[in-house]
Amino acid sequence: MVTTLDDRIERLSAVSLKKVVEPDVAVPGGVGPGQVLPTELLSIAGLDLDLTPEQLVKLSREEVASITSEGIRTTEAQFEVDAIVYATGFDAMTGALTRIDIRGRDGVALRDAWAAGPHTYLGLAVAGFPNLFTITGPGSPSVLTNMVVSIEQHVNWIADCLEYLGQNGYQRIEAMAEAQDGWVAHVNGIANFTLFPSCNSWYLGANVPGKPRVFMPLVGFPPYAEKCDEVVAKGYEGFITA
Repeated sequence: MVTTLDDRIERLSAVSLKKVVEPDVAVPGGVGPGQVLPTELLSIAGLDLDLTPEQLVKLSREEVASITSEGIRTTEAQFEVDAIVYATGFDAMTGALTRIDIRGRDGVALRDAWAAGPHTYLGLAVAGFPNLFTITGPGSPSVLTNMVVSIEQHVNWIADCLEYLGQNGYQRIEAMAEAQDGWVAHVNGIANFTLFPSCNSWYLGANVPGKPRVFMPLVGFPPYAEKCDEVVAKGYEGFITA
């Protein structure tokens, strides 16, 4: 019998769930085995932690009916709790930018430019938006990496870019539309080799009603960092400077 990586990951998730879910509690569909990791679950780094048993509730099936003096009452049961953490989801990778009225050439708003999904060059710049840099933006590894490492890599790249512009008397830098289109195609091509596009997660904006389903991060940090260095070595290939 051939054992695939997916099989091993699924068995690992099943064992880990048994550690944290009470034996008599049915695990809701979409939370445990049968779901390929890590296309939706945010992290598998803590799977072997010695956690106190907890009950898992799929709120898409058991809606919150009310908050009571003892805890939370859903449409199915009452749950006594000591504290409630309100975490209602977030508009990942684009929301922090589109909520700002960022305007590019001819007054085009970034939210309008990204209406059908985010398009960037290297996850760092957007065609039509001179001098705009997006740290860990869509089209970069960002959320699929150690974020501190990705942020540091982007900040260093941008700082070096600003120094280059100053030394050469440039006042403007902008991603070329052709370079951006090629990068978006590259990000999608890499993603299509994985299971990520098949999931129903915030990686694609599935948690935000009406948000276009686009796989936003790039898979693979080392090749990405090498590409960024290559762009610099070739005189900021794919950018227009003036």
